[in-house]
Amino acid sequence: MKRHVMRLPDLGEGTVSAEVIAWKVAPGDYVKEDAPLVEMSTEKAVVEVPAPVSGRVVSLSGQPGEVIAVGAELVVFEIEDGAGANERTSASANAPPGVSSSATPVRAVTATTTSKITPPKITATSGRVMASPATRRRAFEAGIDLSTVRGSGPQGRIVALDLERAVAAGPGITEIPVIGVRRLIAQRMAEAKRVAPHFAYVEEVDITELEALRERLNATRVSGASSLSYLPFVVAALAQVLRDFPQCNAHYDEKRNVILRFAAVHAGIATQTADGLKVPVVRDVASHDLQSLATEIRRVSEAARSGRAKRDELSGSTITITSLGKLGGIVSTPILNLPEVAIIGINKAVERVVVRDGATAIRRMMNLSSSFDHRFVDGFDAAAMIQALKEKLEHPAGVFV
Repeated sequence: MKRHVMRLPDLGEGTVSAEVIAWKVAPGDYVKEDAPLVEMSTEKAVVEVPAPVSGRVVSLSGQPGEVIAVGAELVVFEIEDGAGANERTSASANAPPGVSSSATPVRAVTATTTSKITPPKITATSGRVMASPATRRRAFEAGIDLSTVRGSGPQGRIVALDLERAVAAGPGITEIPVIGVRRLIAQRMAEAKRVAPHFAYVEEVDITELEALRERLNATRVSGASSLSYLPFVVAALAQVLRDFPQCNAHYDEKRNVILRFAAVHAGIATQTADGLKVPVVRDVASHDLQSLATEIRRVSEAARSGRAKRDELSGSTITITSLGKLGGIVSTPILNLPEVAIIGINKAVERVVVRDGATAIRRMMNLSSSFDHRFVDGFDAAAMIQALKEKLEHPAGVFV
């Protein structure tokens, strides 16, 4: 038997380090080549790193939440003397500059619910814990050290019931490490509030006519077509409005100290997922009709929720739209999605008594809550843009028919 050292490979786009999200194996496990070893998080995505050889795991480097440098030791295997002909290549894969390397393949995966994981103790002990991969995974997620669990199965094997009892006997306080996607969200939200002076503007919109149009279009849509929510109407109208307000469809490049104004509108659709808020992108909104826009919004949102979204589908938006749907409340103060300079929030639509032409009437009303980077968008321009958007949504026949 001999030792095989696997080092953290370059996970793409010039990354120099990655964060451990969740181990798929434990010391003592026997794994086959290409079996998943660990999920690692970069600034762009969570990737699954496979085993480069078949062998028994001797030791692991890093607990969930720890950052490992590219080229640093990640896993040590014990392999058969005649196996692992590519040991030298794998062991030096993506070593520090000046050392020859060969990339270990990685797979993009969903960021799992490891934001709820309490880091387990990862030690190479002589007494091996006997448990199935599913039980080990459940223990990782529950923050249970399997070496502390008494197994009731054959030869002391830990079965599902043993783990359930250990979880039930746990304390009433749950430690939730801030790692992976949740850590990145926290950092970016804090950065946005720290560096960008937010200017908030809220306007109510009478969407009575828009609701009537939406219901009519949904009633006559072809079989299999996506139903229309308010979101595609808002996105389509916003793309038209931004032609006159290009300063709101822009990025601020802090390193070069320049504003980048975009001719095309690439709408970020803020989407709540099990791993936190993600912003998949609908490219070139103006190239879609209303129905295809609804279909594309649904596609990218579902891809983000299921973890199937590609890296380029989660970046490159020029302005973001966020909606809490039925939980939308009356007013919100959305935080900018840097480097963008504007974000639009859709609040809950409700029927209210309003005054029109001196008489009371019941109308369907909805508030738009917006935030702007006041360094680059003046208050007047921000208000004028929202007023123009309001005009289009209140008179939709001239826009969408």
